[in-house]
Amino acid sequence: MIFRLSFCSPFSPDINELGDMPGDNIIPTFRNIAWLDFLKQMQNEDDSKIHFSPSLEIENKENLHGLAISIVGEPGNYEWYIFYRRPKEVKMLFGLIKKQNEQYTTDITGQTEQDVITCIEALLKNDLAFLEHKVR
Repeated sequence: MIFRLSFCSPFSPDINELGDMPGDNIIPTFRNIAWLDFLKQMQNEDDSKIHFSPSLEIENKENLHGLAISIVGEPGNYEWYIFYRRPKEVKMLFGLIKKQNEQYTTDITGQTEQDVITCIEALLKNDLAFLEHKVR
């Protein structure tokens, strides 16, 4: 499977497209980002110069399921947010109408780095049931 990656730096209004990447490179890429350095730099910066929390987006190009991972807080007291985006049929008007939502997103906060890695591994293995249960 091939995945598309992008990164949002707190200090740039633009999303940095990292391009397509095989699954074997995803976790090393996640680990090589200086997440805590970004949090340290953000502490000393004026809020008007911060555009995003540091975030990595990973999308499976075949089925369009993806994760957006973001870190928030201070270097000694931080947590991870995980957003799970996928196409999903949703019910509206008390279940009378069904509609396909191509960008259906759920999220979970208060996560650890290990939680993030577990979710990335599930995306890489296409374990969508795990992600559906974990990130709701």
